[in-house]
Amino acid sequence: MQTISAQTEQPLAAESTSHPKGLYVLFTTEMWERFSFYGMRAIMKLYMVKALLFSEADSSNLYGSYLGLVYLTPLLGGYIADRYWGNRRSIMVGGLMMALGQFVLFASASSYQNASFAHMAFYVGLALLIFGNGFFKPNISSMVGNLYPPRDRRIDVAYTIFYMGINLGATFAPIVCGYFGDTGRPADFKWGFLLAGIGMLLGTITFEFLKGRFIVNADGTPLGARPELRAVQTASESAGNTRKNLLLVALFAGVFALLYFVVLDQKIIDSLIYSAMVVVPIAVLSDKSLTPVERRKINVVLILGFFVIFFWAAFEQAGNSLTTFADKQTDRQLGSFLVPASFFQTINPFGIIIFAPVFAVLWTWLSKRGKEPSSPLKMAYGLALLAVGYLVIAFGVKGVTADTKVSMFWLTAMYLLHTFGELCLSPIGLALVNKLAPVRVASLMMAVWFLAIATGNKFSGTLGALYPEPGKPAPHFLGFEITGLYEFFMVFVVLCGATAFLLLLIYRKLTKMMADEPDANVAPVVAA
Repeated sequence: MQTISAQTEQPLAAESTSHPKGLYVLFTTEMWERFSFYGMRAIMKLYMVKALLFSEADSSNLYGSYLGLVYLTPLLGGYIADRYWGNRRSIMVGGLMMALGQFVLFASASSYQNASFAHMAFYVGLALLIFGNGFFKPNISSMVGNLYPPRDRRIDVAYTIFYMGINLGATFAPIVCGYFGDTGRPADFKWGFLLAGIGMLLGTITFEFLKGRFIVNADGTPLGARPELRAVQTASESAGNTRKNLLLVALFAGVFALLYFVVLDQKIIDSLIYSAMVVVPIAVLSDKSLTPVERRKINVVLILGFFVIFFWAAFEQAGNSLTTFADKQTDRQLGSFLVPASFFQTINPFGIIIFAPVFAVLWTWLSKRGKEPSSPLKMAYGLALLAVGYLVIAFGVKGVTADTKVSMFWLTAMYLLHTFGELCLSPIGLALVNKLAPVRVASLMMAVWFLAIATGNKFSGTLGALYPEPGKPAPHFLGFEITGLYEFFMVFVVLCGATAFLLLLIYRKLTKMMADEPDANVAPVVAA
């Protein structure tokens, strides 16, 4: 067992047991944003198949491309926030764009029988959501950690509380948007998108009205202000920033137009996302101003980002192949009520709300006794739990024919195990990036973390397209023929199990790299 470095064991002067009120403003803002995101996600696949008449494979690939791009654009949003706009302006711009995107989807679904308009509006709405999220997501996540002094031990718990806000919105979103949108009538999808847009507006308004009072530094100055407000500037410097902002707007407009025209070409999107996952980390590490300490911290984040890809590739089947499975091969009859397929997507976030406090108390209890697993080990547990979840549902469908519907128990049990896995990985990863990222590139490093999630989400679309359909040729993956649902789910068992095992082999090395840093708040290692 390794111990925490001497410096990290010293008491932290500014540490407190309570949390700043700004955390709960960010909690509420993110809750409504996630309501918007997951409300739309709950019915997106169903809308594509049942209203826009996409094939299962095409809808799966587009679903993966959308989620991949949603987590790719934070690179742009994080860079602009760090250099020009600051967190506050970026969050406001992103929130308004996403609300507009949902209302454009409402217009698409309102005219779904007009195929040309409905498809055009659908892609425009997705593009607005993609870029809006790019400005919103990395900045609000970074602001959570910035509310606290360096090396504050409350940060892990703060991100878990923040994660509860995410999942509170995600819990009600599939129920509300699914109830009004997933009725079995294609004409009703529009109500789900409309409610998602209203939720996004509420979150943006909450942030705008409360940020001045609660999102502040210890001295009362605005937290996340524009860079030009952080120091005194000359008139020429101010004018230069204005010109830069105009250039950024022009650049954004150009990229937006490019995205709209290439979104139909999945190969271009695949190349864009997968290439970014290689090029961007190299570009970050090529910064000659990085100190050896900063470089080692970034390396830990990048290595763990590789494992995150496989986690999200499997986890994000929730809105993709697992929604198809719920719709077609799950017995959803509950008395006289037919449970909408979109409702199953609420199991995971509801489980987060119930069990996040349990995990937060567990980590705190273990930390006080010097037995808390390190962040890399927690993440290995997360991958292992995901593999076990898919093993459960694979067992449930083994030997089942395509026209047989299975009990809701199997899907529910799998989602519950995935919830435990997510609590071991996702909030821990967010907190880890905040603790290890150099301050001057904090938003950019958060965006790099989201890039790993983007790659995983895009990969989820590729894997989801392997879902076997009766009467069609059996798909293949790495020479493995997928003849039925059992083989399909076993793909995820093997991928998640193998990566969990690999991370267990190297987690001690990663923990040592973290513990060697004087400013990394790292828990002691517990033997696997």
